[in-house]
Amino acid sequence: MAIEKIVVVDDEMMIRKALETQLRNKRYSVASASDLKGARKILSRDSFDLVFLDLRLPDGEGTDLLEEITAKTEAPMVVMMTGYGSVESAVSCMQMGAFDYVVKPFSFEQIEVVVDKVASFDKMRMVTKYYVEESDSRSSDIIGESEPVHKLKNLVDKVAKTEASVLITGENGTGKELVARELYRNSMLAKQPYIRVNCAAISETLMESEFFGHEKGSFTGATERREGRFELADGGTILLDEISEIAPALQAKLLRVLQEKEFERVGGNKTIQVKVRVLATTNRDLMEEVKKGNFREDLYYRLNVFPIEVPPLRDRSTDILLLGNSFLARHARKHGVDEISFSTNCEKAIESHNWPGNVRELENAVERAVILADKGKQIEADLLGLHQTSHSSPSVAKTLGNNDEGEIESMEEVERKHIQNTLKACDGNRTHAAEKLGLNVRTLRNKIKQYELED
Repeated sequence: MAIEKIVVVDDEMMIRKALETQLRNKRYSVASASDLKGARKILSRDSFDLVFLDLRLPDGEGTDLLEEITAKTEAPMVVMMTGYGSVESAVSCMQMGAFDYVVKPFSFEQIEVVVDKVASFDKMRMVTKYYVEESDSRSSDIIGESEPVHKLKNLVDKVAKTEASVLITGENGTGKELVARELYRNSMLAKQPYIRVNCAAISETLMESEFFGHEKGSFTGATERREGRFELADGGTILLDEISEIAPALQAKLLRVLQEKEFERVGGNKTIQVKVRVLATTNRDLMEEVKKGNFREDLYYRLNVFPIEVPPLRDRSTDILLLGNSFLARHARKHGVDEISFSTNCEKAIESHNWPGNVRELENAVERAVILADKGKQIEADLLGLHQTSHSSPSVAKTLGNNDEGEIESMEEVERKHIQNTLKACDGNRTHAAEKLGLNVRTLRNKIKQYELED
């Protein structure tokens, strides 16, 4: 992160004042102390990014303060200052948690190099904390050979190398996050931070702080200054997952970041400049949300520079078995299962099923079947929760969403009934139902409201 606030602790007035002046000329906020008592007082009042700490002080050793600082969860970086005769002690301080040391007398150029090193390391440390890429993440490739998937891959290839904002739309479970990850991995920013924000999982009261960070004391519980996700993503890419869930009050501030590339932390007055590529996903029709007054039109057009729609699984039926076998191989490795496959009847059932939950539903069903399968036996359709039947049978007609008269129901009606039945099976527990449906609780709540299932 950018270094902003620095403390200089040294009992030699000439060194302390010279260092203060140099740092202030570089527009850093600087506080100073000549002893441990003064340093502790300063550090208790505010949050700081960096401490230049002398090894020898009138009222004790700098190592005493170093131990206190490094014991804190959100601690500033510490650079020790020492004379030639105490270099071994300075190295020992680094083993205790100091970031680096400088030997007196030092030049201004040395100080600038050290501050730049601290800033680079601190950014790497903070980004790692929020980094999206899990070690067991899903496949890095978009799987499929159907015409809709070929079109999708072509769009991703074309826009990935640019820095244009991309709005990724599609039903739940279609793989919008996977598309976003492919855009990032194939971009020129692939070696820069990739920060994901699940807008639906953050409460409205905390969302501004998550986006832009906050200063110490800006609200109850803000015990330390914290960088926001946009600051962490500086120079890289940020994914705003389920962008439609952002509260209207925050949409204007988000628009400013996209247009002006600047913001202030909650409770702060310093304007922070960032350069971030924005990817956003939604399962809603944002233009419809604009018409309803739920989403700003100017923000919609700022996000929708390059739209990509991810096709539902029912529109790429030739990919279903390909996906199923890919998930089977992946989860067999994950769970240590050898020589496992689908039976012929199971493959037919997989291809016949409508998969209203799309790719996510298919993968969850396959993983469950891998766990339940008997060793040495093929996976049958019942382990996937499907029927081993032909297309013309009543059970498959029911699966496909046919009513008693044989008419095919709309996807909305199929989804409504599926949610309703899941809620009943979970005794109305929305958290459990959301887990079974592969949704987050906020999305489920919106679906319940949409389909008037409150009762």
